[in-house]
Amino acid sequence: MPTLYLLCGLPGSGKSVRAKELEAAGEGILLNADSWVCHLFPDDAEAAARDERKFIVHDLQWELTERLLTGGNSVILDWGLWSREERDHYRRLARELGARVETVFLDAPLETLQERVAERNRNLPPGTFHISAEEMAEWAAVFEPPTPDELAEH
Repeated sequence: MPTLYLLCGLPGSGKSVRAKELEAAGEGILLNADSWVCHLFPDDAEAAARDERKFIVHDLQWELTERLLTGGNSVILDWGLWSREERDHYRRLARELGARVETVFLDAPLETLQERVAERNRNLPPGTFHISAEEMAEWAAVFEPPTPDELAEH
């Protein structure tokens, strides 16, 4: 049975590292929205444009995810998935396609996240964006960590 892995967490929490580990272990095909946005829209450095582009990429990646799951392939979505509503939406859609769903939550204290992101900002790897301490604090305030029942579901 194919599995949809939903990688959940704020920037700097280790989502992309974990997603790459899952992919290297043969657990599924990795789809990372940020890397697609960077490749498709390299001149959109402003946060508003970046967020708008990310919605477009999510739609494209979800279409691909549906095809992959239907074909029996597992998928690793490295999207962040900050709200319960968003996670519930994709869990429901994947299950309708006959897939298992596993939510993978990566977390760290805000101070640690800010330190990691500041370090990453000094030498941005391909497929990543500069993130300010102010943005991190705003995002941490709206982030909805998964509940134990979400993490227990498969």
